[in-house]
Amino acid sequence: MKNLHSIIFNNSFTESFPGDLSGDLHPRQTPGVLYSKALPTPVTKPSLIGWSDEVALGLGLSNPDEEDVKMLAGNLVTPSMQPYSACYAGHQFGNWAGQLGDGRAITLGELTTSAGKVWEIQLKGAGPTPYSRRADGRAVLRSSVREYLMSEAMAHLGVPTTRALSLVSTGDPVLRDMFYNGHAEYEPGAIVARVAPSFLRFGNYEMLASRNELDNLRKLVDWTIAIHYPHIEGEDKVITWFKEIVKRTAFMVTEWLRVGFVHGVMNTDNMSILGLTIDYGPYSFLDAYDPAFTPNTTDLPGRRYAFGQQAGVAQWNLGCLAGALSPLFPDTKPLVEVIEGYEDLFWTQYYHMKGNKLGLDKVRSEDVVLIDQFETFLAQVQPDMTIFYQLLADLEVEIASGGRQAIIKHFQSSFYQLLTDKDEADLFDLISKYLERIKANNCTREISLEVMRKANPRFILRNYLLHQAIQDLQNGNNELFLKLEKAIKEPYSDKFDEFVNKRPDWANEKAGCSMLSCSS
Repeated sequence: MKNLHSIIFNNSFTESFPGDLSGDLHPRQTPGVLYSKALPTPVTKPSLIGWSDEVALGLGLSNPDEEDVKMLAGNLVTPSMQPYSACYAGHQFGNWAGQLGDGRAITLGELTTSAGKVWEIQLKGAGPTPYSRRADGRAVLRSSVREYLMSEAMAHLGVPTTRALSLVSTGDPVLRDMFYNGHAEYEPGAIVARVAPSFLRFGNYEMLASRNELDNLRKLVDWTIAIHYPHIEGEDKVITWFKEIVKRTAFMVTEWLRVGFVHGVMNTDNMSILGLTIDYGPYSFLDAYDPAFTPNTTDLPGRRYAFGQQAGVAQWNLGCLAGALSPLFPDTKPLVEVIEGYEDLFWTQYYHMKGNKLGLDKVRSEDVVLIDQFETFLAQVQPDMTIFYQLLADLEVEIASGGRQAIIKHFQSSFYQLLTDKDEADLFDLISKYLERIKANNCTREISLEVMRKANPRFILRNYLLHQAIQDLQNGNNELFLKLEKAIKEPYSDKFDEFVNKRPDWANEKAGCSMLSCSS
């Protein structure tokens, strides 16, 4: 176990590709390079708020000392570091945005563990970079707490994600217009140290293709495969690699839908080339089950990135990546075939996931109708998704003999509104069919319930809980933050049932409890 500041960093990315090494932080276009040197800007009073023991253990790091905190705040750059910000482009809300890049993220370097695994360590909110455009490169406590806690929460839920090592307050105020409505206010600043094998995203490849920098594009593709997909070899390695990206992305979105997660900003510059959840902004878990829910005020009124749209958007984004890779192919037919195969791949994974949530021994052809009936009912009545599935797992298989009212009473605590007569009739019909199907399982009820418990989280990190924890931290109280830090590690247990509640009425329209903007 070593202190972070004593680590000798590797810099294979910066040493493999051309970069702008001037250190000039003024916003500008940077054609011909994949990154720009960007030293973190020191802060006034760094203080450690959060530290992930699990991530640190995986990295072989001991508890942070004063020098480590300085480093995590951007106040210390060691000799082996080559801090940089990556240059990439992207499609934002369906429109080509051109050059974007790491506007407030600075990668310090690559840490290699004793097991030989390589992790990039990146500071988010460490000051301006050449890609900050008109922004200051900083992040506020509000958004930093959300990224720190949620990336770790998703990891413990079993969803592919980047990780968070630390959360540091800077002691410096940051001016933000939270809802882009002309009412900017100063908020406390903070920095998250986030960790991933790579922060490459679709936009890195789009940038090179759009500038016709085909030599750099080929080199980046070959490097990505060699470093992050070393099992892929042969003459057809690029199309094989693309197939795996499609598979990983489809799985990631399926897992989002399993736990009720809505990313909120599925721009191509926010799509990981490794199939990880990346860039936690105005995300949310579903409270009421509404496929049209988007947590992002910037996504209104079109709701492009709503919960129920995420699978289709992922395919569209993969199409953008395919377009960026197309110059490497004499014929685009293989890329088109892979994209067209996405739907079958996704729906196969999706129905398998839904079968697990329902505790089915396997998904038979006739089960698709039942699963779709569940989806229709949930969208119709909009109960609390997490609580509804917990109650489903608690069902006694003979409850239907008690009639409609017994079933309604059982699920009552998941409803946000009174049921109509039609709703009650539909619920009774659905649960009656479901219980008959459960009786047909070729496994014991205990095994069925075990599958359900593993597929359905009991605790989710709801926006209103995050809002309360952030407010408390701003007032000098970290009690709820620390409690949530523990709860996210055991989302399938009943140890934190104090948080297993519907979103309270006061949070329905409260800023930050339901919807947020991209501002951070």
